[in-house]
Amino acid sequence: MKIIIMAGGGGTRLWPISRENKPKQFCRLLGDKTMIEETFDRVKDHFGVDNIYICLNENLKEEAQKLLPEVLEDHFFIEPAKRDTSPAMAFCSAKFLSLNMADEPIAFIPSDHFIGNKEKFLALLDKAENLIKKTDKMVDIAVTPNFPSTTLGYTHIGRLLENENGIDVYEFIGHTEKPEFSLAKKYLQSREYLWHASYYMWTAKRIFDAYEQCSPEDYVNLQNLLESLRTRNQDNVEKYFENLQKNSFDYVITEKLSTNQVLILKADFGWSDVGSFESLYDAQKSQVDANGNLIIGDFLSFDSSDCYINSTEKKIIVGIDVSDLVIVNTSDALLICPKSKTYKIKKVVQKLKENNKNEIL
Repeated sequence: MKIIIMAGGGGTRLWPISRENKPKQFCRLLGDKTMIEETFDRVKDHFGVDNIYICLNENLKEEAQKLLPEVLEDHFFIEPAKRDTSPAMAFCSAKFLSLNMADEPIAFIPSDHFIGNKEKFLALLDKAENLIKKTDKMVDIAVTPNFPSTTLGYTHIGRLLENENGIDVYEFIGHTEKPEFSLAKKYLQSREYLWHASYYMWTAKRIFDAYEQCSPEDYVNLQNLLESLRTRNQDNVEKYFENLQKNSFDYVITEKLSTNQVLILKADFGWSDVGSFESLYDAQKSQVDANGNLIIGDFLSFDSSDCYINSTEKKIIVGIDVSDLVIVNTSDALLICPKSKTYKIKKVVQKLKENNKNEIL
């Protein structure tokens, strides 16, 4: 199986730690290594460095090469522009087709996830590879939800088809991306929906077929993009990439696929997408103090509880009778908000852009 580590995301929900020139996958959020290093180390021995590729933007390549010197130069797939996961995954698929690897199973791996059980995670990828070869279907990984998230996708599962070594294989009924809170609450209560963990696995040829089925206009541009890659016409590569709709693969493809085209794997492998400070706190609950505070930096607590504190500055932060807060202090920004409201950080980033505060983005 070929592994593509998707590293072009912006991580805006973790501002002010995550910035445009150093998004969260290049930050040390969960230990001594950056998240992209943790992701690479998780798969490199099992699949081999020769089978690992990195998809990202040109402005992030130099930093990625510093952190991942083992990755071959031509294994960096550079997106011509930043246009969300649908164009990125389509571009990677076109690259594999241009390299005559149309039927090779591919796993698209986010670069910014926390995985507690590495062995179970690798077993899931192996199972997916076997299923792709056996059934020619797309395989996706899903996990049991524990709260009504509005920032994740939900996979509607059907019958349990098989269980082996703690891995369940389910029928796919449908996908809903980022539902409203009321709908997410219904999904949670129904027990028929799982969180989509963002590990799509298929082949380049079948992904192209899916675009022909679900997004014909994109498919035409992809055909032209593939021909441009084969003839090494970079201007046309950029042209046709820019013509792809700027949207996520979930919206463009997954929500439109037939139920018989997808299989869902479910297992407990200690997963968190670390997409918010709330999930970052949850992923490190084993490190909280006696009052439930997760502290990185110098924090003096007086009857404060269940807070996430991260300060990179030589400044003491004092909390008096505060609870369930996120407090992030950097050299040029200070964020204070309830843990339950961190989803609003994306709006903050948008407002900063509108106000031309680019120096702190």
